[in-house]
Amino acid sequence: MDNILDTPYFGLLISIISFEIGLFLYNSKKVAILNPLLISVTMIILFLTGFNIDLNYYNQGGDLIAFFLGPATVILALPLYRQINLLKKNLFPILAGVIVGVSTAVVSVKLLGNLFGLSEVIQLSLMPKSITTPIGIEVSSQIGGIPSITVAAIVVAGILGAVVGPWILMLFKIDDQVAVGISLGTASHALGTTKAMELGEKEGAMSSLAIGVAGLLTVVLIPLLLLVL
Repeated sequence: MDNILDTPYFGLLISIISFEIGLFLYNSKKVAILNPLLISVTMIILFLTGFNIDLNYYNQGGDLIAFFLGPATVILALPLYRQINLLKKNLFPILAGVIVGVSTAVVSVKLLGNLFGLSEVIQLSLMPKSITTPIGIEVSSQIGGIPSITVAAIVVAGILGAVVGPWILMLFKIDDQVAVGISLGTASHALGTTKAMELGEKEGAMSSLAIGVAGLLTVVLIPLLLLVL
């Protein structure tokens, strides 16, 4: 059994199978809570804990999937290129929206962390929760957070944004395509962008832009905000 588990194919196989199951459930029901990533993560956790399988076995293949996070993020530039004129036309509102979103994400973690008595290291780990994983890991390491907690927070923020985000936008009657894309991308990075792309190409393009801009601004703003918080 150890020979089967101690290969990269084990982590790759259960990741692909669980995601395909999640994708099938989502496509058949079209219910936001059945997000393929949420389903696959839940299934993998239950499988590993149920059979008492060490996480290191899974990570041999899981790390190979994580390697492609960077290239996958770069691919999101394609819809942005197609909507470059829209970007030029709305440059100031887009930058203003991303700056407000990033600042709110960081400040809210600090305020709520103090309110609920979270330790400083946990707060620092949660601050980069709304940016894409490769950038979030680096930011967490630089400011003294715990990268593994940051990754978990990024996944949760992404799933919540993709599931709840569209409902919140409808509740507040926000239907501008640029605003929808920027809000989803800033709050929930790549997962929010996948949802934005379902809503339309303009929304997807603006959301993919927000991922990059939010990542860069977070790197700059977190150290500055920590000086005054």
